[in-house]
Amino acid sequence: MIDIQNLSFSYTAKPFITDVTFQVAEGEIFGFLGPSGAGKSTLQKILTGQLRAYGGSVRVLGAEVKAHGRDFYERIGVDFEFPALYDKLTARENLRFFASLYSGAVRDADALLASLALLPDADKKVSDYSKGMKSRLGFLRALVNDPDVLFLDEPTSGLDPANARLMKNLILEEKGKGKTIILTTHNMQDAQELCDRVAFIVGGSVKALDTPHALIMRKGAGIVRYTYLSDGCEKNGACPISDTGADALLQTLLREGRIRTIHSAEPNLGDIFMEVTGRALE
Repeated sequence: MIDIQNLSFSYTAKPFITDVTFQVAEGEIFGFLGPSGAGKSTLQKILTGQLRAYGGSVRVLGAEVKAHGRDFYERIGVDFEFPALYDKLTARENLRFFASLYSGAVRDADALLASLALLPDADKKVSDYSKGMKSRLGFLRALVNDPDVLFLDEPTSGLDPANARLMKNLILEEKGKGKTIILTTHNMQDAQELCDRVAFIVGGSVKALDTPHALIMRKGAGIVRYTYLSDGCEKNGACPISDTGADALLQTLLREGRIRTIHSAEPNLGDIFMEVTGRALE
């Protein structure tokens, strides 16, 4: 579905993206994970044909992006962080207008609005929408043409937890329909929850690429942390998950029923990103 070989790109004489190579399969959610300024959004713009002065090869939907014509945009959906909407039109009018730009079959505007809880505000002008409502509508705009490939840039940014959950559920529904999704984010929780594979992007280069689980397991097992009572005081204990059977204190406490709390503390993608790149995600 997407094949990138030895991609390079520069805004100036200084290279910005260097020697990037990866493939994305049909029906996969592939994440670009990295801090601001790492090159994630630039990669999206290259993949969507907005930046064509690149080196190497970038093939999307079977053809080089540089060679794609207008029909390319019939098959992709793009939702960047700052949605392009018409403030003087209502939400329903926005979706119907954007749908009119496509020659193929389009999705029903009201059904899309209902999917992200915007149908009650369908006839409200976008100028009266909150930032979060505009963000949800921008995402729906990217779905009107029922695209084969969906490009998302920070899709849950600015959303409250309930609406972020709706958004992520809809993204997974699109994956279930066989859509290929490129997700750009610095939110490690979104990437860990949604992505089949992620690429760590720092300084315009891919520092690591694998499934979230495989990347996390590279760091090794997590830690079991527990609290217990001793001489009337609460104390703390910890050991690697792999050593719980050999931890004499933990086994004694379990036999005597003196454990007050116990939980595992596994590394997350943020921890792995820091370890691999030496940089924080935010």
